[in-house]
Amino acid sequence: MSAHAHAEHVTLAGRPMLGVGLKKLGMWLFLISDALTFATLLICYSYLRIANEWPHAFEFSPGILFSSLMTLILLSSSLTMVFGVAAAHDGDRNAARLWTLLTALGGAAFVGLHLTEWNHLIHEGVTPFENPWGVPLFGGFFFLITGLHMTHVVIGVGYLLVVALGFGGGKFAAEDVEVAGLYWHFVDLVWMFVFPLIYLLSVAPGS
Repeated sequence: MSAHAHAEHVTLAGRPMLGVGLKKLGMWLFLISDALTFATLLICYSYLRIANEWPHAFEFSPGILFSSLMTLILLSSSLTMVFGVAAAHDGDRNAARLWTLLTALGGAAFVGLHLTEWNHLIHEGVTPFENPWGVPLFGGFFFLITGLHMTHVVIGVGYLLVVALGFGGGKFAAEDVEVAGLYWHFVDLVWMFVFPLIYLLSVAPGS
């Protein structure tokens, strides 16, 4: 094998074109496909909202205040993830592990609050099949979209724990923390569309 062919082989095997690592490239491809899924669901939700008499399901207090707290926690976890990635690139494994664990903790808190909200709504008679306003599509889409997002958060928390412990123990490289950060920022970005479309636009007038 010539030197040129060998260099090309190493480049293709370890670093694809444009200098993007294979792990990062794979994550980007996954996120693009996942973004299409969420975009489709949110577009369908928006269409149904326009085409039907849609309920104003959330009182400002506690509904919107509670979901705003969830949003604040998720955004804060994105900030800790930025610090974690920066520490990983600086070679500070202990700091990177700490920031990544704090990010996972924020995600776990978000899930806990979200499940509390679900429990409250269910006790109020809101289910995927019926609700007090007589608009079954509202409950169906609410639980589908928020449930799919919450599933991504749960997966992300597990992913971050594995990466944090693995990187802290010297098993992973800085790129692994960065790739985990890409996933987490995507989860946060999706919520920034879900929150206004599902919650803020459904606040009860005068509440």
